Amino acid sequence: MDDVTLTLLILGGTVVLFVANKLPVAVVALISALALWIAGLTGPIDIVAGFGDPIVIFIASLFVVAEGIDATGITAWLGQQVMARVGGKRGNLLLAICVLGAVLSSLITLNGSVAALTPLVVMLAIRINQTPSQFLMPLSFAGGAGALLMLPGSPVNVIVSEAADEAGAGPFPIFSFAIVGLPVLAGTIAISLIFGRRLLPDRQPAEQPPDLARFAATIAEQYAEQGGFYRLRIREGSPLCGVRPSDIDIVPFPGIAVAGAQEPGSPAAITRQLQPDDVLIVSGPRQEVSHLAIDLHLAVYLTGPRERGELLNREAGVAEVMVPPRSSLVGSVVFPGMRRAYDLVILAVQRNGRTQDELRGRVQPGDTWLLHGTWEALDRLTRDRDVVVVDSPDVVRRQTIAWGSGAWRAVGCVAVMIGLLAFDVVPPHIAGLIAALLMVLTRVVSMDNAYRAISWDTIVLIGALIPLTEVIRSSGAADQIAGLLIDAVGDAGPRVLIIGVFALTAILGQMISNTATTLVVTPIAVSAALTSDVSVLPVLMTVAVAGSAALLTPIATPGNMMIMGPGGYRFGDYWKLGLPTMLWWLVCALLIIPLAWPF
Repeated sequence: MDDVTLTLLILGGTVVLFVANKLPVAVVALISALALWIAGLTGPIDIVAGFGDPIVIFIASLFVVAEGIDATGITAWLGQQVMARVGGKRGNLLLAICVLGAVLSSLITLNGSVAALTPLVVMLAIRINQTPSQFLMPLSFAGGAGALLMLPGSPVNVIVSEAADEAGAGPFPIFSFAIVGLPVLAGTIAISLIFGRRLLPDRQPAEQPPDLARFAATIAEQYAEQGGFYRLRIREGSPLCGVRPSDIDIVPFPGIAVAGAQEPGSPAAITRQLQPDDVLIVSGPRQEVSHLAIDLHLAVYLTGPRERGELLNREAGVAEVMVPPRSSLVGSVVFPGMRRAYDLVILAVQRNGRTQDELRGRVQPGDTWLLHGTWEALDRLTRDRDVVVVDSPDVVRRQTIAWGSGAWRAVGCVAVMIGLLAFDVVPPHIAGLIAALLMVLTRVVSMDNAYRAISWDTIVLIGALIPLTEVIRSSGAADQIAGLLIDAVGDAGPRVLIIGVFALTAILGQMISNTATTLVVTPIAVSAALTSDVSVLPVLMTVAVAGSAALLTPIATPGNMMIMGPGGYRFGDYWKLGLPTMLWWLVCALLIIPLAWPF
C-alpha cells in the first residue's frame, strides 16, 4: 500500500474518531500521530516535533496574554461596557460579541481574539440566562471573517500577499483585504443572528463558571445585620492601660460595644490587662467612636468597611469562608474586627446562616466568616486547610473589578505584540513569546498563573495533529487531491476556476491547518491562473478567503478548538452553522473579488 493511500486512511480514521465523540479529542490526536509512526510514514522524533512548532508556541503564548487581559479586569471592563449598551437582549449581545471578536482578530489574529474573549463571552451568556454554546461559535466564525480586514490578521493573508508579489503582480496593500472582508463579516454576523438559535446547540458545558457580577451586593445583603468596626490602638498614657477588655466602662459612650482586643501582629484574642500598642476592637456610631478615641487617648488603627462600595476595590476585597469540622480553629475565640492570618480582618461571623448575636464566641464547625484584605492575602486562603473558600477570590476579582491593578501594563504588553505583528518585525511566535514574557516580567501574570492559563488539551491536540498535516503534504496526498480538482475545472472559465480553488482550499482547510492548506494550495492556484491566462490577484484573494473559512470542524483552526470545551460543543455541531456561512463566503468570493481584482 503506497504512502498516499495510508495517509488518506489514517486521515479518514482520525475524522471518524473525532465525529464519534467517544474519546477525548487530544487522545484521538495522539492516536493519529502514533498511527503515522506505526505505518512508517514518519519517524519517532517527527511525531512529537509538532509540540515545538511555531504555531503551538504562538498559541501557548496567546493563552498567557489572554490571562493578563482577564486577570487585570480588562475583560470585566469590556463586559460592563457591552452590557451597558446592549442590555440583556440576545441579539444585541451576539452582535456586539461578533464585532468585538472581528476587530480583535484583525489586530491579534483569530487565536488571540478567541483566547482573550472566551471567558468574557461565557460570563455574559450566563448573565443573560443563555448557554455559552449560542455565542462562542459565532465569535470564532466572526473572528475568522475579521482576519480578512487587514493584512496582519492571519498568516494566510501574508502567504498570499507574498505569493502575489513573487508572481509579479505586487503584494496586497494592508487594508485591501477589507474589500471582501467587510461583506464576509456582515453576512457571517447576519447568519448567526437569523439562524443561530436553530442551528447552534443549546447545551451546557461540563464546567460552567459562576456569575459573580452581583457578588458585592449579595454579600452586603447576606451580612447586612453586621455593622462596621474600628480597630483602636492603645497609646501611652491611655486610661485603659492595665484594664481588662471585659472591664472597660463604655456607659459614657452610647451605642459603643467592645468586641475584644489583640496584641499587635497576633491573630489571637487577649483577655489580660491592656498595654500600650495593643489593639481594641469596637463597633458603634462613628461620632461616638471619635469621642471614645479622644477621651481615652486611642488612635484609629483601622476602620472596617461599612458601605457596599467599600467591600471591593482594586487593592482589596472580601472572601467568604467556612470552618470545616477538623479545622484547628474550632473552639477558638473570634469576633468581628479581629485580625487573622495573612493580615486579613474578620468583618462578620455567621452560624447556620444567621449573624451571631454575641459580639464574640467560640468557633464551631460550619461557621462562616467574611474576611477582608488585599487580593494577594485573600488568594492565600485557597491553600489554607483550616478554612474552605466559598468563591475563589481570583474569580471574584476578575468578574467584579473592572480595569484593575496592572491593566495598563497588560495593554502595553498587547500593544507591543500588535506592533511587532503589524509591522512584521519578528515571526508571530516570537511576538507572542515577547508579550507573554512581558506579562510575567511586569508582574501582570505570575509564573504559576501563566502555566495554569495555558489550555494543555488544546496544545496537545494541535501539537499531535501537526505531523498529520505534514504527512498529508509530504506524501503527495494533498497534491493528488489538488490536481484532481484543478483538472475537473479545466477551461470552464475564470469564475469556475474561482469555485474550484475555493472548494479545494476550503475542503483541505477542514482537515489540516489553514496555514498549511494555504502553503499547499497557493502554488497550485498561481499555476492554474497563469495556465488559464487569468490574473493571479483574484485567484490568490480567493485562496485567502477560503483559507479563513475553517468553519465545518473543530480541528479546522485552533480558534474552533479553543471554544469546544467552554461551549460544550461536539465534533458534529460545527458544520450546521458553518455550512451556510461558508456558502456566503463563496458568494462574496464570486461576486466581489472579480470586481475589485479583475480577471
